[in-house]
Amino acid sequence: MNMTAERPRPAGLAAIDREMTRQHADAIASYEAAQPMATRAAASLKRTGRLLLIGMGGSHAVNRAVEPLYRALGIDTVALPLSEQLGQPLPIAGRTIFVTSQSGESAEVVRWFNETGGTEETFGLTLEGSSFLARTAPSLVGTGGTELAFAATRSLTVTFALHLATLAALGEDPNAAIAALKAPEDHDIAAALTALENAATIVTSGRRLQGIAEALALGLTELSRRPCFSLEGGQLRHGPMEMLGPEIGVVLFRGFDETAGLVTAMATSAVETGAPVILFDASDEAPVAGTVTIRFAPATGLASIFAMLPVAQRLMIAFADARVENAGTPVRSTKITRSE
Repeated sequence: MNMTAERPRPAGLAAIDREMTRQHADAIASYEAAQPMATRAAASLKRTGRLLLIGMGGSHAVNRAVEPLYRALGIDTVALPLSEQLGQPLPIAGRTIFVTSQSGESAEVVRWFNETGGTEETFGLTLEGSSFLARTAPSLVGTGGTELAFAATRSLTVTFALHLATLAALGEDPNAAIAALKAPEDHDIAAALTALENAATIVTSGRRLQGIAEALALGLTELSRRPCFSLEGGQLRHGPMEMLGPEIGVVLFRGFDETAGLVTAMATSAVETGAPVILFDASDEAPVAGTVTIRFAPATGLASIFAMLPVAQRLMIAFADARVENAGTPVRSTKITRSE
């Protein structure tokens, strides 16, 4: 009998459950409320043609996920951890800068503004309208206030909605992404969870959807306390395939885009190693034999992210709950990282 059915839900996971329950409604409200500031941010991007996305943790994973979306619009876009920008900075003149921090209070955010003074083309993305970030820079503010649970769930979805408002102001059609928020696809994760039963850890990977893979790996590590990490598909191919085998779970993300075939090839190779392979699939490609595939309606960009992310989050939480007594309660870190 599964022990998880017999014990009460850990408080940390119950807190995450509460955040996830609100995330779709908060994201839709955030998209609508952010439109005036998103128009200003889009005007800046049209002036500069260049975007630097800086943030830490889950915020950086969001930045990595949207990086290709801005590039596809012809904007020269780079996502860097804010800690790297502090230590070995890219030039900031002539770039639009998005500083992302769900709390708006991270140590690196405060130091970056103190050291640079910000710029005329700097915007914040945050969940907290009274935070240091929102007071210091014109900011797109998500609805619903600061996320209280430890691992990022709602904060990711809401921040993606702020980007959706900006991309729409740049001329992208937001309708497919909005539809994915208004009518979430529900998928059973039981087969995926069973496939990962003997996995000691998980490696996640994608191509154009690599940012989502990185967000999932971060949450898996935080909650399961296992060293789960993410490698972009080409990077996984160049040597680290050596680690794969029955005890290393592989979670792949395949979208309806020109990189789908490369994800297919990786799925096939990973199955051959004996690793359990979970494929989150929003492509129109054929299923890959030997994988546990969670199939979504074909989608790309934020529409695919909004569809897949909540289901991936449920898998992340269940994986951790099966391995850790008090999953969701941090023992070595805090929600808002105020030290460097």
